[in-house]
Amino acid sequence: MNPFSSGTRLRDMIRAIRACKTAAEERAVVRKECAAIRAAINENDPDYRHRNLAKLMFIHMLGYPTHFGQMECLKLIASPGFPEKRIGYLGLMLLLDERQEVLMLVTNSLKQDLNHTNQYIVGLALCALGNICSAEMARDLAPEVERLLQFRDPNIRKKAALCSIRIIKKVPDLAENFINPATSLLREKHHGVLITGVQLCTDLCKISTEALEHIRKKCTDGLVRTLKDLANSPYSPEYDIAGITDPFLHIRLLKLLRVLGEGDADASDTMNDILAQVATKTESNKVAGNAILYECVQTIMSIEDNGGLRVLAINILGRFLSNRDNNIRYVALNMLMKAVTADAQAVQRHRATILECVKDSDASIRKRALELVYVLVNETNVKPLAKELIDYLEVSDHDFRGDLTAKICSIVAKFSPEKIWYIDQMLKVLAEAGNYVKDEVWYALIVVISNASELHGYTVRALYRAFQTSAEQETLVRVTVWCIGEYGDMLVNNVGMLDIEDPITVTESDAVDVVEIAIKRHASDLTTKVMALVALLKLSSRFPSCSERIREIIVQFKGSFVLELQQRAIEFNSIIAKHQNIRSTLVERMPVLDEATFIGRRAGSLPGAASTPTVPSVSLPNGVAKPVAPLVDLLDLSSDDAPAASSSGGGDLLQDLLGVDLSPASQQSGAGQASKSGNDVLLDLLSIGSPSVQSSSSTVDILSSNSTNKAPVFIVG
Repeated sequence: MNPFSSGTRLRDMIRAIRACKTAAEERAVVRKECAAIRAAINENDPDYRHRNLAKLMFIHMLGYPTHFGQMECLKLIASPGFPEKRIGYLGLMLLLDERQEVLMLVTNSLKQDLNHTNQYIVGLALCALGNICSAEMARDLAPEVERLLQFRDPNIRKKAALCSIRIIKKVPDLAENFINPATSLLREKHHGVLITGVQLCTDLCKISTEALEHIRKKCTDGLVRTLKDLANSPYSPEYDIAGITDPFLHIRLLKLLRVLGEGDADASDTMNDILAQVATKTESNKVAGNAILYECVQTIMSIEDNGGLRVLAINILGRFLSNRDNNIRYVALNMLMKAVTADAQAVQRHRATILECVKDSDASIRKRALELVYVLVNETNVKPLAKELIDYLEVSDHDFRGDLTAKICSIVAKFSPEKIWYIDQMLKVLAEAGNYVKDEVWYALIVVISNASELHGYTVRALYRAFQTSAEQETLVRVTVWCIGEYGDMLVNNVGMLDIEDPITVTESDAVDVVEIAIKRHASDLTTKVMALVALLKLSSRFPSCSERIREIIVQFKGSFVLELQQRAIEFNSIIAKHQNIRSTLVERMPVLDEATFIGRRAGSLPGAASTPTVPSVSLPNGVAKPVAPLVDLLDLSSDDAPAASSSGGGDLLQDLLGVDLSPASQQSGAGQASKSGNDVLLDLLSIGSPSVQSSSSTVDILSSNSTNKAPVFIVG
């Protein structure tokens, strides 16, 4: 016999396919077998039809196309015998789905089989309908399925209930027809029928409000009794799993009670006692027991308020957190996230256990626990929780530090009771994980520091100490450099010493050393180096004895390949060497920024810089009208707005600084009246482009750190 003829047994074909060494050999075997099956289909051979379809199903599971055998399924279903129908319905469920047009041809066969005298054939039809039923088939066959819900055999009733679930999901309008038959199934003693009846009622309640009210009114008491009998039932080997009688039915009943109790106080009161009994009597040392407890907790948290039950449920979740199984701990953390809104105080009792989960080796548990800790933080517990998280930051995995740092910074900013505590915690974070801190976080820290005038000295000294041990943290270096540039004299003179501080001796040379280290670090990026150059210029005025040394450091960057550094170095060197009379004015301390404005901008509640309200403008010598920005760039990285100079000496300062002879024509108010040659020289010197571009420039953003923008020579402070 040809091994690939239609008479080949399924077993032989499977052996031939498994014997293939390569994918090409397998394709060849499948191709030959499919050709033989096609030939048999064309000959309309009824003897081997069921065998050919069985082969097609195996080929389909291997991923090869088998659409040419779909009609064979219908022929087998139309056969009178049970064996042929069984293969036909199995092929129908496997080779077709509800989108196939061929499926319309099987509706009549299904209707006949649903009314068949052989209950096994009825079961085949119900099984197929429950798997591939379309909306059209549901409308046509719903009456037969509804009738079978009262069939004498429990297996048929069970399959009819499962088929009904598919029908009401496909056609929700038919739900009202199944309400009474479904509720009658809830009185069944057979667990298989009961569990499908409970599931059918659950889906009916979700789909139809009428069904929900009917089942809530008529069946709640009965369901409570059923669950009570199940929980107190003696050992039954038929349904026992790990010492618990039918945990699957337990869970289905709890889910239905949850749907019925949600939003209804009376129904919730009815089920309170049994929920408490299930929660207290179910053992938690087995998987089945934990599944029931978890479902019970979900039900308790969903029904109407009962404080005692909710505390009991949250305590169960607290026990779950101590379980060795990661899956149980994860679902407990998920459930506690939902429970926080219902009873935050009860969840707070398990704070220590939740904090331990933040340190877990499993990444998903760590992240979930961190989110839960973040929700638990309030004004009363922020200090101990922040301390725990910052302590863990020192030993946490690098992959987790980004998330952990972001949460700590958010917690500290949101709930800090006082500025000194906020500054202390932020400095700890910068020292431990400064490279993970986002830009807006250290911008905000600088705003807070600038507003805390009584803490300027304390902060700059704390940063100086932190720099000695954590100079590799880029964000810490930036904040340190900025503070030394602004408050370096306070660092040297120990201004504003607090009782909690240890005495520290810092010379002017030591302060300059810090900035020099920052600017010469190989790892420092452009923003850090630019900030360090600005800080050096400011220190040249604050520390006259170090002025020459500072100039030598700045001069080293006159040949830098980075244009921004080169330009600033040349400009700052010129200021130090030639313009002593205006240097102190240029490098005055930054004005205090309004915290509320910054916070509003950061939250997006204020318009962007381009929509800043119109402010008075000053006519610059090049004829470009520019706004006098009340919020000057704090970091001096991208600002091109000069501090408001006196009306009498502004032009003289600029002329002296640039060494340009500004004629009266070049100082007229209108740009069109300015001398072309004078404007060209000045614009070229300032590298600010055409007047039209400048006139449309917007007010600088607070704390802008865009170091690619050119800063004019006369803006440093």
